[in-house]
Amino acid sequence: MAAIILGWNPDRWNDGDYTAAVAQCQDAGQVLDNWAVDRHLSIVPGMESWIFLQATPGQGLLGHGIVISEPIAPPHSSAEAQPKAQIRISFDALHPLGNQVPPAILEAVVPGVPWEHISSSGTMVDPVDEPRIRSVWREFGPESVGEPTQQVPGTYPPDAVSRVDVIRYERSPEARRACIAFHGTRCAACGFSFEVAYGEIGRDFIHVHHLVPVSQLGKEYQLDPTTDLVPLCANCHAMAHLGVSTPRTVAELRRIVDTAGFLSGQTVDPRTLDAERDAQRILDQRD
Repeated sequence: MAAIILGWNPDRWNDGDYTAAVAQCQDAGQVLDNWAVDRHLSIVPGMESWIFLQATPGQGLLGHGIVISEPIAPPHSSAEAQPKAQIRISFDALHPLGNQVPPAILEAVVPGVPWEHISSSGTMVDPVDEPRIRSVWREFGPESVGEPTQQVPGTYPPDAVSRVDVIRYERSPEARRACIAFHGTRCAACGFSFEVAYGEIGRDFIHVHHLVPVSQLGKEYQLDPTTDLVPLCANCHAMAHLGVSTPRTVAELRRIVDTAGFLSGQTVDPRTLDAERDAQRILDQRD
């Protein structure tokens, strides 16, 4: 799938609140926006898109997203002789202004793109240059927020990953804190504790999972972090979603873990092992 570069000059086009968009992207995992693409009508849904800041000084690679609509030509108006087409984009990684990847780095790694002369939106990226841009983004893009085990969007080819609707509550810092304060940081399915297994570096680390898919809830639904969210380790969180449209329940995961342990001969419940480690750690601290 091809990729495009979206030129953005905030001095000429700055209708939205970019700072708010960055915050929403970090919190919810995505922010939707319409983007003018001149007359590049060959753009199709699924294409990767990269925001390139055109401000001078201050040029640089700023964000990543996925095109989710065909180009739509706006109604002709007397104010614009040649109206520009627009596309709908789901942005999933945005740098705050000032943190953009500068042209010097881009030119060194991706010399095939005329970074200093990008003047419009919708410029097609040569397939040879796509992995090079991803390599730059992997090193200089924004850090993953919430789940350190997750890669920042834009670091893998689109055909190497599957995209799912983001559950914004799972990535909400406030909801996450409330969930952990109530349930603790042990996995609700297998009992695994990152702190017990890894010590201080694992303190307070756990994934947070939404028990009922947000797609099944109304827009006016008020989340209760203590009843709607549950802590899961990375493995159980992945297995809750793997190969199903409706996530597996915590009870199902527990049965699967118990059955797998019995069949493999590991009849000791991992929660018991964690409890024993906790007890031993307390004894060690007393000595």
